[in-house]
Amino acid sequence: MVARNTDKSALRPPGGRSRRPIEPRRPGRPSGAASGPEQRNRLLDTALVLFAKHGIVDTPLSAIAREAGVTPAMLHYYFKTRDQLLDVVIDERIQPRRIAVGEMFKMDEGDPVTVITRLAERMMQTATEQPWFPSLWMREVFSDNGILRQRILKRYGKLHHQGAIDCIAHWQAQGRLNPDIEPALVFISILGLTIMPLMATQTWQRDPLRTPLGPADIARHAVAILSYGVSPKP
Repeated sequence: MVARNTDKSALRPPGGRSRRPIEPRRPGRPSGAASGPEQRNRLLDTALVLFAKHGIVDTPLSAIAREAGVTPAMLHYYFKTRDQLLDVVIDERIQPRRIAVGEMFKMDEGDPVTVITRLAERMMQTATEQPWFPSLWMREVFSDNGILRQRILKRYGKLHHQGAIDCIAHWQAQGRLNPDIEPALVFISILGLTIMPLMATQTWQRDPLRTPLGPADIARHAVAILSYGVSPKP
């Protein structure tokens, strides 16, 4: 029988320290990562800014990682594909706003003019607090061919939008709103009165007639048009 060598020093390399086998890296978040929710939200914010600036088609995941200052591996830890990233953007950043707008329209509650005015004010508030919103909405949602629009409709349909249109038509039938208003054009009209002027402010820097105008002026103008049209106040 061959005697077993129990002398552990024989397994030690020169220097006296034992050599441990190198274990493969376990699956999980890449080392050196910031806190999960904070990092994830930062990546979402970065994606929204780039989507609004360049469009979804022309914004690869690698560009988002580079802009956020993280490795592609870090981005892929949170979002495996661009489709998954888009679904999260819709679920967490877009759909809650759609639900909030839909809840404003209840057939037997509130004054219709006040509801529509508040909708314009909310759109303006969102556009000023989230600088990515105007460009992204015009590029990816307002357009019939927008990727974000198509994905929103696929996931959630037009339920809230249709409910608001039905509510406006109901108010008209009750004589509580101008019968000449086209219910299906109300949202487009509000976007035209708020989002488009806000986007245009970037080109007003050298226009002496418009340079002093800011978000508050745009909101006031939109509310006045929605409330009284071009007629003098009663």
